[in-house]
Amino acid sequence: MLIFELTVQGLVQGSIYALIAVGLTLVYGLLRILHVAHAGLFTLGGYIGVLVTNATGSLTLALIAAMVLVRVLGIGIYRFCYQPILDKPPYVALIASIGLFVAMEEIFRLVFGPYGISYTAPPLLDSITFAGMKLKQAELGVMAGTVILIGGLAFLAGKTRIGAAWRATVTDPAMAQSFGIDIVKVRYLNFFIGSALAAAAGVMVALLNNLVEPTMGAVASYKGLAIIVLGGLGDVRGTLIAALVLGVIESFGTIYLGAILDRDAIAFAFLILVLLVRPRGLFGKA
Repeated sequence: MLIFELTVQGLVQGSIYALIAVGLTLVYGLLRILHVAHAGLFTLGGYIGVLVTNATGSLTLALIAAMVLVRVLGIGIYRFCYQPILDKPPYVALIASIGLFVAMEEIFRLVFGPYGISYTAPPLLDSITFAGMKLKQAELGVMAGTVILIGGLAFLAGKTRIGAAWRATVTDPAMAQSFGIDIVKVRYLNFFIGSALAAAAGVMVALLNNLVEPTMGAVASYKGLAIIVLGGLGDVRGTLIAALVLGVIESFGTIYLGAILDRDAIAFAFLILVLLVRPRGLFGKA
């Protein structure tokens, strides 16, 4: 029973990691940019989710509002922060992204206050008994939402012309452009989708913790970067699997290793161990 409970908890946490890390992977796969400011979009999604839910009482409306508003900001970040420096060395974009993330944290602190905000009437508090174990509706909602969003992304990438153009641009941008694909539009689409997934993850974390604070993106940023390394840089499938594996490892580690390592240290101990054995990540190519 304990094993089943820990596995479910790990999958819930891994689902959130997956939504965060997939957006990072999409940006890295297309532009070779480590999009640290992605964690700021994740935080903003959480704030919008809480504020809209408190104002309207509708979690669904809050999720839609967060995804719409945050993906507009994500497109703005690409247009005004990354696009002008794409011809510069990769570390230039990384420095710009880190600076933007720090600025976003301070803006959140000034606008929303330093102590965070919570739901006035937290949604999905009831529990459901399954196989003798109580599961919160919020946890089930997080897993169901992740499956729907990632499933929609998989359909778009694998079954549509837009997805074909997207995959072609990632594989060989010059060749894709020679066949008439507008790679600028593909890049905008990349940030559009990745930012929406980050917003959804922010809403889900707020739902589980009943708290959004200015610095909540800090942990998300380095966990997301760790996951895309584990999954093989730019590999969406590997990122998804690595996110779920890391969530389960953390869940079991807090029980069996909690006396000597905290949750975040367990995650990075696992990362170091994997990279010692497979420097290219779990699913990266040699």
